Amino acid sequence: MSKAVVLLSGGLDSATALAVARAEGFECHALSFDYGQRHRVELEAARAVAVALGAAQHVVLEIDLRQFGGSALTSATDVPKGRSMDEIGGGIPITYVPARNTIFLSLALGFAEVLDAFDIFIGANCLDYSGYPDCRPEFLASFERLANLATKAGVEGRGQFRIHAPLLQWRKDEIIGRGLELGVDYGLTWSCYDPTPASLACGECDSCRLRREAFARAGVADPARYATG
Repeated sequence: MSKAVVLLSGGLDSATALAVARAEGFECHALSFDYGQRHRVELEAARAVAVALGAAQHVVLEIDLRQFGGSALTSATDVPKGRSMDEIGGGIPITYVPARNTIFLSLALGFAEVLDAFDIFIGANCLDYSGYPDCRPEFLASFERLANLATKAGVEGRGQFRIHAPLLQWRKDEIIGRGLELGVDYGLTWSCYDPTPASLACGECDSCRLRREAFARAGVADPARYATG
């Protein structure tokens, strides 16, 4: 069985990407990051998802991006709340973490090379997160080229690294539908950027609003526990 590294944040996209990788027959090695994010509760979700979906291994790597800041997720900057769907879809939001996917994919690449794995899965979605430059197809294609140029395994021709983004062109409701078909328990996932002290989802940040809208469009009850509405 071929091995794959799957970036697993604990959110619904990455959980679905893990389910897709498993359905495609890969032995899945999940990789999560404790990077100083204010919504660190997502790591508990990642651990639960990894177990539920039968990951062969789950590594949680610590890197402190709060030392850089530059994002509402890694600083004291307020997380935007109550934005409309049009506002969410326009521009690069303050919740963008500088170079995050570049950093995460680089570490996933190192993990993959150690495992002798040539497939890396990421739950990037360029429709719902059009404001994030590191979720674009051209970025992922460029990183794949880099992976094959910058590694011993790639240069020696032991294999061809591939970056899989199976959700890239799917609407969020389509992601939920596919995940349910593959047995994802979305009650285990976490989406909120700014949880309450009681670990409830705020219900008003961009990620909560996108999630709630998606479940409504999918005609499925959202199992998340929200502080509002």
